[in-house]
Parts: sequence; C-alpha cells; structure tokens
Amino acid sequence: METVQQQYKFSKPLIIMLIGSAFILALSLGVRHGFGLYLVPMSHEFGWSHQVFSLAIAIQNLFWGAVQPFTGALADKYGSKKVVAVGGVLYTIGLLLMAISSTAWLLDFSVGIIIGLALSATSFSVLLSAVGRAAHPSKRSMAMGIASAAGSFGQFIMLPTTLLLLQHIGWSAALVVSAILVALIIPLALTLNAPPYHVPKSLKNANAPELSFKQILNIAAHHKPFLWLALGFLVCGFQVVFLGIHLPGYLIDHGFDASTGTIFLALIGLFNIVGTYSAGWLGDRYSKPHLLMWLYGIRGIAIIAFLLLPLSIWTVYAFGVVMGLLWLSTVPLTNGIVANMFGVKYLTMLSGVVFFTHQVGSFFGGWLGGLNHDMTGNYNMIWGCAIFLSFFAVAVHYFVNEEAVVDD
Repeated sequence: METVQQQYKFSKPLIIMLIGSAFILALSLGVRHGFGLYLVPMSHEFGWSHQVFSLAIAIQNLFWGAVQPFTGALADKYGSKKVVAVGGVLYTIGLLLMAISSTAWLLDFSVGIIIGLALSATSFSVLLSAVGRAAHPSKRSMAMGIASAAGSFGQFIMLPTTLLLLQHIGWSAALVVSAILVALIIPLALTLNAPPYHVPKSLKNANAPELSFKQILNIAAHHKPFLWLALGFLVCGFQVVFLGIHLPGYLIDHGFDASTGTIFLALIGLFNIVGTYSAGWLGDRYSKPHLLMWLYGIRGIAIIAFLLLPLSIWTVYAFGVVMGLLWLSTVPLTNGIVANMFGVKYLTMLSGVVFFTHQVGSFFGGWLGGLNHDMTGNYNMIWGCAIFLSFFAVAVHYFVNEEAVVDD
C-alpha cells in the first residue's frame, strides 16, 4: 500500500524529467517569445509591411495548433522523448532557414510551417503531459506548474540576450546563434524517461473498459465542459500572441525605444515563473475553472488600466509584471482539468485538441494585430477585442467542471 509520504514525494526520475523539461521549454519558448523583436529590423531591411511578418507568425501558431493533436497522439504512442528530439531537429532547421529568409514565402515556410511543427513537439502539450503522466494525481498540477515556471525563466533570459545579439551582430547572425542553442533540445530529450504513475489496482474501476483513440475523441467531442474549456483557451492565445508580437512595435509607435519593449517581455517571463508555479499550487487546492475565471477577469481589468493610465515607462513595466503573473498561468490549470476529465493515458492528444483552439486565437491575435496597424496606424480595434475576450472567457469557464468522464 502506498504511504501518504510516498504520494507527496517526487521520484528521482520525475525530478530529472522536471529539470530536462524546464530546460527544453526555456529554449523552445524563450527563442519563440523573442520573435517579436525581429519584426522591425526584418521589415525595414526588406521593405515589408507589418502584415508580412505578422502573417508568418500567425501561420506558425495556426500550424502549431493544427498538428498538435497528431504530435500528441504520436507522443502518447511512441513516447515523448522521440517526439521532442525530432522537434529539436526541425526547430534548428527552421531557425537557420529564417536567417536567410529574404522573401515572404520563405519566411512563411521557415517561421510558419517548420518552426510551427517544431513547437508542437517541444512545447507545453507534449512536455507537461509527460510530467503530468509521471506525477501522483494529487501533485499533478504542481508538477506541471514547476515545469512551466522554470521554463518561463527562458523567456526572461532569452529576450535581453536576443536584443543584445540583434544590436551587435544583426538579426541574421542572431538567428544562427539561436539555432545553435535550440539544438541542445535534442540531447535534453533523453531526460524524459520517468515512468508513468500507476494508480493502485485497489483504487481503479476494474470494470472500466479500455478505450481507443477514436472512442476517447468521440467522448471528448460530446462532452460540453471540454468544449467550453477549449473555447476559453482561444482567448489566451489571442491575447498572449498579440502582446508578445505587437507590444514592442506599439511602444515604438509611442516614442519608446526597442529596449523598453524587450524589458516588458522579459518582465513577463520573470513574473510568469511566479504565476505558473502559483497556479499549479492553487490548482491542487481550489477549483481550477474558478481560478481560470479570476485569471481572465484580472487580465481584462489590467488591459483597461494600461490603456486608460498615462503611458510611461513605469506603467509599461507595471503592466509587464501583472501580465507576467497571468501570462501562462492558464496552462497548468487547463491541462490539469483535461487530466481530471479523461485521465492521463491520452492526455497529450487531448491537451493538443484544446491547444488547437488556443492557436486559432493566436493566429488572429498575431495576424489581425498587423493588419489593424497597416490599415489604421494603430492597434485600437485589437485592444478592444482583447478586453471583450477577457470577459467572454470568464463567462465560458462558468460552464466548465473537472469531473471525471473516464477513469484515470
């Protein structure tokens, strides 16, 4: 019989997996979050409108989301280690191609398709599902929160590093350096070896049938709380990609230099460490849907306050701190709800399904931001959409619960 002490203790393989996942997420998301810093220098060099770069990022997010369920299914079947290693290879190739992208179609192919596919294998859905599968159910949200928080440190480190590279060696050479760093994901994939946690037989429903991929997808497609959860995650994608890609340009439009936007994004990365860990800790103790309602509501209030207050370096940084606390706090909570609903056997695939809606939102947040700016010279319409969607997400998560649909 498993003791209470054993339930609450992370095994050595799980600790190694947490460390490896943190470094992989730090590299994968740290480089990816720095893409917004390339918008201005690449657009200026090749005479592109903001929409050209924005569309490439939008394609990346849409492609990332569209293939995520399939990448998740492969990880569920063949193991996260192999999928992440292949993702590291693709990510490296994509960055090297981006470094020589002088045309819109090559930018769409490298940043949009190749890196989009790579991110589906080296980001949250695959890695947090692997961590969640190996953790005790009572500590699952916390384990996911730890991996997310540590991975967020990559955004804090990589953003100022990317800015320094851009200033001293130029955007193309900076991408080559990023490719070399991302190649480290390939050997780091070997750390993803922790065995899945097995619920003791005495706690299992002996009569529970084994379900196929098709059956579990059919159940999920007809489970309304799961569909509401997926719809709510769309809002997260819209907001984080709009801010991550366009806020540096928004600040430049208002007379700030590039370093202000970089510090803003770095503050998001730093305080995201606190936010994601806290969300994981709270998710093991309180209702995850209710926590998500609070997170989205506070996001909306923060955006309104940022727009109404006089724009200064201090309001920019304060906004970065607040949004950092709320940035990816949704991820361990959302994945935790999916795990509670359907168990961990198909967690990567089902998290990928939910994540697809996140990336649909990301597509529109990235693309419409650039389109709005090119047509009007400002981002007013997109700011309004971001505020509306915050409160839409609050309403949507009212209909979400985390009751088990199938046995873990």
